[in-house]
Amino acid sequence: MDFQLDEEQRALRNLALDLAERRFRHRAAEIDRTEEYPYDNAEALVQANLMGMTLPSRYGGQNRTLLDAVLCVEQVARVCATTARIIVEGNTGTALAISHYGSEAQKQKYIPMIVAGEKPCICITEPEAGSAATDMKTSATQVADGYILNGNKCWITGAGIANVYLVLARFGGGGGTVGIGGIIVDKGTPGFTVGRRTPMMGIRGLPEAELIFQDCLVPQSNLLVLEHGFKKLMQAYNSQRVGAATVALGIAQGAMEEAVKYSIERHQFGQPISDFQGLRWMLSDMSIQVEAGRWLLYRAAANAGHGLPDMDEAAIAKTFIGEMAITVTNNALQVFGGYGYSRDLPLERMVRDARMFTIGGGTSQMMRNVIGRGIVARGDGHKTDAQTTPARG
Repeated sequence: MDFQLDEEQRALRNLALDLAERRFRHRAAEIDRTEEYPYDNAEALVQANLMGMTLPSRYGGQNRTLLDAVLCVEQVARVCATTARIIVEGNTGTALAISHYGSEAQKQKYIPMIVAGEKPCICITEPEAGSAATDMKTSATQVADGYILNGNKCWITGAGIANVYLVLARFGGGGGTVGIGGIIVDKGTPGFTVGRRTPMMGIRGLPEAELIFQDCLVPQSNLLVLEHGFKKLMQAYNSQRVGAATVALGIAQGAMEEAVKYSIERHQFGQPISDFQGLRWMLSDMSIQVEAGRWLLYRAAANAGHGLPDMDEAAIAKTFIGEMAITVTNNALQVFGGYGYSRDLPLERMVRDARMFTIGGGTSQMMRNVIGRGIVARGDGHKTDAQTTPARG
């Protein structure tokens, strides 16, 4: 197994690193303070060709692999989680769902928008359907000229900012996954409104808000997937889970870098605090955890290739990295002592930003259910080569 990046991948990673340091690092605290969407950062991502990397070149994308996108997200997340999330949305989730399942007309309309900086939303969660997503009640009733949507969604990342919303709804069926499909709703469609924005603990530059559909007529041409819709949409959503894990990894890496630098510069009792064994063990544990998470993540992304990631590999990476990021950011803050607790430094922001990744996109408890089902189904907990073959688009 080759763990080395090729020359093109290293160049892409370095491009993202340079952009993060030049353009995004100094903006991160302000974005967190004002809770405003960083349109200037989003435009910089477009100019650097970091939006729509994973999408087909015939529609303006770059036809890159999921791993290529992961490399960029990781570098940006080291300094600004909000901006890193914009890259995630522009290369995974809804973007890949349209790329894999969309009609030719849908691809021609929406993929160029994403490449140009559009941050699309995937809309799953409802007030009474969180972890139990199949309990959703938002309905899509077929009429002569399309579908009538009625229902509410909540905790929708980017609501109000986005112009493209992939809405999961119940098109019929008796319950569970049966009858759940996905339809694209454009901002400004009559009957579709964005409701209250919820103040968030971290990643404050991306709004989280509710969506309200009241007799919202969506044209038939906007139907993305219906047959086996829930399964297909969750396959695409696995890519967004990989993206979320990447942001968490980048936050942890950035926090560790801050801690290492400070431990070398800070002197107590006549020596750098990095000379104390107890602190070195803390730094060592951070490094071990970050590296372990990185290779779980890279495996999931590399095995996906140009397709969609394996569900178990995505769940394993997201669960481990989400929990690891909480531990590492808290320990990094501890290295700084009282300074770390101050809002003058980025550590307290990193702690807040990291906290959401064991919740959003599937809680760690739900991810363990996914992993556990796979273990039991295989009987021995071991994935063969055949079981890790990437899903190709």
